[in-house]
Amino acid sequence: MKAEIVRIGNSRGIRIPKKVIEHCGFHGAVDMDVRDGELVIRATSHARKGWDEAFRRMHQRGDDVLHDLDAATTEWDKSEWQW
Repeated sequence: MKAEIVRIGNSRGIRIPKKVIEHCGFHGAVDMDVRDGELVIRATSHARKGWDEAFRRMHQRGDDVLHDLDAATTEWDKSEWQW
């Protein structure tokens, strides 16, 4: 597929057909990289996507318990902190 570079204000851009955008799952922002002289555009990844579900499963299995509570508790915690 070929595309023309067009003027957009003081910048330049490439028009991407709607079908291509839909096929790639682009919406909102995208990630762009230049690799070996090629422009790579991909849908942004969500760094914390799925964390809610993972934490829910951890809680159900009891994997969200702090096992070394004594090491995590300092003298300040015991004497100064009010719960």
